[in-house]
Amino acid sequence: MEDFLIKGLIAPILSPFNDDLSFNQNLYNDLAKDLLTSGCSGLAPFGTTGEALSLGNEERIQALKGLIDTGIDPNVLIPGTGLCNLVDTIKMSKHALDLGCYGIMTLPPFYFKGMSDEGLFQYFEKLIEGINHPNLKIYLYHIPQVSGVGLSIDLVKKLKQTFPNIIVGIKDSSGDWKNTEALLNIEELIVYPGAELPVIEAIKLGAPGCISATANLNSSDIARVIDLCHQKEWDNAEELHKKVKSVRLLFQDYAPIPAQKRLLAKKTGDEVWSNVRPPLISMSKEKGDDLANELNNNFGYSF
Repeated sequence: MEDFLIKGLIAPILSPFNDDLSFNQNLYNDLAKDLLTSGCSGLAPFGTTGEALSLGNEERIQALKGLIDTGIDPNVLIPGTGLCNLVDTIKMSKHALDLGCYGIMTLPPFYFKGMSDEGLFQYFEKLIEGINHPNLKIYLYHIPQVSGVGLSIDLVKKLKQTFPNIIVGIKDSSGDWKNTEALLNIEELIVYPGAELPVIEAIKLGAPGCISATANLNSSDIARVIDLCHQKEWDNAEELHKKVKSVRLLFQDYAPIPAQKRLLAKKTGDEVWSNVRPPLISMSKEKGDDLANELNNNFGYSF
């Protein structure tokens, strides 16, 4: 399984938009490089935090190519390719794999709700047939509170058993520890919790790390917790995790994506980072200052 995992912290990288809401490739490249030198072992472009479903297909294609063209190693990239239809998901997946990406992360088709496990299984079966790539490695993406369509434990087991060398892992962003624990009990399945909150317990059960939205701003501390866990320095990991957990919970009190982008604008001095695409709404400077003050005064950061 070592061939199929990125060990450590993976950041679902934020997407920068200019004032006219066009994609800013230069800022994207700069953030990617910064994250990879600040504790992150990998990047997951085009996730929820990256406003993936607010990006057009061609924008995703060009953004991913832009990262690699600027020198980012495709072996550290697991881009999100899941859309509502097979045709576009196959196209996006093939593009990522042709560029040499480590794997792809796919949502279930999420427009039709209440679909059976059999229907979802057939979708992934046809997806794998359609991609038909020798380097295909799929990481499933389970975030039912956002997508409205979940992946049951039984379905994940069946997919893993049927396609053992293709369905290699899953990002579990459900926030339900019992679900994460059940996934960790599936033989040979790589499980990344979708937050740093349960990362210590997850690593004890075999997780390689986590994929965390707050890695965009707090990568060093989260990565250090994960490193301490892998070194079995559990007491030190627990102590630092108290701070990491408090920071995460603070962000969750705000609108997480606009909040992180506002702080990134403050950190870099570039207001472009505060822009989001509708229906999200940008965080005001005043609210951003309040959040920055809490982080600076309570946790020793310098935003």
